[in-house]
Amino acid sequence: MNLKHLSLVNFKNYASIDLELGGNINCFVGNNGVGKTTVLDGIYYLSFCKSYFNPIDIQNVKFGEDFFVVQGSYFHDEQKMDVYCGLKKGSKKKFKWNKKDYSKLADHIGKLPLVIITPSDAQLISEGSDIRRKFVDGVISQYDHEYLEHLLNYNKALSHRNALLKLFFKQRRFDESSLEIWDEKLAQYGQVIHKKRNQFIEELTPYFNEYYQIISGGNEQVELKFQSQLFDHNLPELLKMSLDEDRFKTYTTKGIHKDDLSLLISGHPIKKFGSQGQQKSFLISLKLAQSDFMFNKKGYKPLLLLDDIFDKLDDLRVKKIIDLVGSDRFGQTFITDTSERRIKEAVTSFSDETQIFNLSEMVYG
Repeated sequence: MNLKHLSLVNFKNYASIDLELGGNINCFVGNNGVGKTTVLDGIYYLSFCKSYFNPIDIQNVKFGEDFFVVQGSYFHDEQKMDVYCGLKKGSKKKFKWNKKDYSKLADHIGKLPLVIITPSDAQLISEGSDIRRKFVDGVISQYDHEYLEHLLNYNKALSHRNALLKLFFKQRRFDESSLEIWDEKLAQYGQVIHKKRNQFIEELTPYFNEYYQIISGGNEQVELKFQSQLFDHNLPELLKMSLDEDRFKTYTTKGIHKDDLSLLISGHPIKKFGSQGQQKSFLISLKLAQSDFMFNKKGYKPLLLLDDIFDKLDDLRVKKIIDLVGSDRFGQTFITDTSERRIKEAVTSFSDETQIFNLSEMVYG
């Protein structure tokens, strides 16, 4: 699957830009603030119906304007697919596939599989478990719509249960039977989510280990370890065991919304024991593994977006990464960097398959 044309209108810092894209590697270079990351975010929007960097749609409208439009033309097996996303202030976001509106945006997720690697991915290591769950959920939802529906329903039930706990505390009363309705729904959806998350980590790990060994030179041992309260008890048991604590804290303290993913190097948390280069190699390996995993599930290669990933990596690791993404293991790739010279040197082996766009020299609004 290839993206052949991208159009942005009033999207972030662009008044208007149209790009005709190549088949394999597309590089966007230029000074900071010129809009390189914005181009990648436009591509991301067309896959996920939202921004990777700012999920509040209205804040992605160019300052002083009242709407934005992002459009892309894709080709897969010689079939053309036109995707449209438009938002006007005060109106509902519109998303179209070949000029037909979606009744639910969730129906679009997974049609255009995509993997993005950005400096903000460091949050997977540095921040809390919610960031790592979001990563896991985002991958699985691209190939398993049942999982996405279960996740949405679980979060709705969780919200209702937490609202009841707060209401009981405020009114100084307690009705356990009212909670049991939501306990049943949490168990119904949560058990399935737990099973699929665990299976995902087991299947992803071999890809991840392979990429980390290639990038690092094979001298470091890394591990992904899924952590869940449901390994020790099923969800109905956990909810009953934690009822007193839930009443006191006025929220649900146990469940799959507390799952986490341990990121380890030599058996220790990479957050504390990994250098900056090791942490970045870890994250890049994780995302490249995601691409292989998605290819295995979908049968075609996802788009790969690499946003300013060369910082804090030595030349050897940079070369290994470029050699990887330039190989036939990956689909169409989009890379941003501040240095056109560095990009040209990095992709010299694939120059015939590479387009370089210097956004500092392009005319745009």
